[in-house]
Amino acid sequence: MAEEGRKLKQLLKFLPLCLGVTPVSEFEEEETPDPTGETLSIVAKFQPLVMETMTKSKDGFLGISHVALSGLRNWTAPAAHMSVMLAKQFKAFLPPKNKLDLGDPWWIIPSELNIFTGYLSNNRFYPPPPKGKEITIHRLLSMFHPRPFVKTRFAPQGSVACIQAISTFYYAIAFRIHAEFQLNEPPNFPFWFSPGQFTGHIILSKDSSHVREFKLFVPNNRSLNVDMEWLYGASESSNMEVDIGYLPQMELESTGPSVPSVIYDENGNVIDSRDPSGEPIQFVFEEITWQQEIPWEVAAQKLEVAMYPFKKVSYFPFTQAFERAKAEKKLVHSILLWGALDDQSC
Repeated sequence: MAEEGRKLKQLLKFLPLCLGVTPVSEFEEEETPDPTGETLSIVAKFQPLVMETMTKSKDGFLGISHVALSGLRNWTAPAAHMSVMLAKQFKAFLPPKNKLDLGDPWWIIPSELNIFTGYLSNNRFYPPPPKGKEITIHRLLSMFHPRPFVKTRFAPQGSVACIQAISTFYYAIAFRIHAEFQLNEPPNFPFWFSPGQFTGHIILSKDSSHVREFKLFVPNNRSLNVDMEWLYGASESSNMEVDIGYLPQMELESTGPSVPSVIYDENGNVIDSRDPSGEPIQFVFEEITWQQEIPWEVAAQKLEVAMYPFKKVSYFPFTQAFERAKAEKKLVHSILLWGALDDQSC
């Protein structure tokens, strides 16, 4: 059943490739941020995978070498508990000029997969150097683990976003990121760790000089939310083990709004960032009044459909399907799977 579900999922994932509706690249040249601009402090929170939720734990991981799972077992804390980034680096989340309507998705990182390329190699350890908007996403994910891949081996690849709210000076942006991590290094064989998705939001000024809020996380509302695959050899044709499990917490969150790294007085002179008593200067931020907005659930659904076009068709829980079918006088087509079709954890 697991293998059949995987095949069905891959078929649905590659449907947009067959139809020629893959995202168009919107990469821009990476700018060098102003080192005197505002900075944002971000905290990482991480609880390791619950090993007992893996299917192979039911028989005590019989036949699986301890070395194969060493990268997973040893990953018990984030690589960096805190990071300070320039606010301007979050320009990667700003919408292109033709995507200023609420809920209209665009690609931060577009997919490079197509019907001819298929999927990317499993036999890799180190991610390629990030470029353009990938740099910001890569740096954020590196707070969790030193080897994030911002482009997954399988479709749908990339990162997608849409505007959730608009004010005079700010955007609230909802986003969804598909990324994975390589937990092992030579001489061990590759071990791929693929969360179902990263989702979140950012509130930033329209010129990206100020970030009011930022949060990124792996949803933990499902009983299984991570796919794992590991090789038993040094070639692409080597045998591969597959399992799925539950990750309680994997998130990044800003500690507050971004603040100036250098403070000037009314005459343009640099002043001390602490008051006469030695305490840091406290900044007061204006309240944001949104002129247009849509609920988070609506924005998230727009991103889901962008990643998975088959979600344009409404799917219902088993218990609701028959009531809806009776009301609309339609038949029920039931699909039973080991994992979810609408994230990367199946």
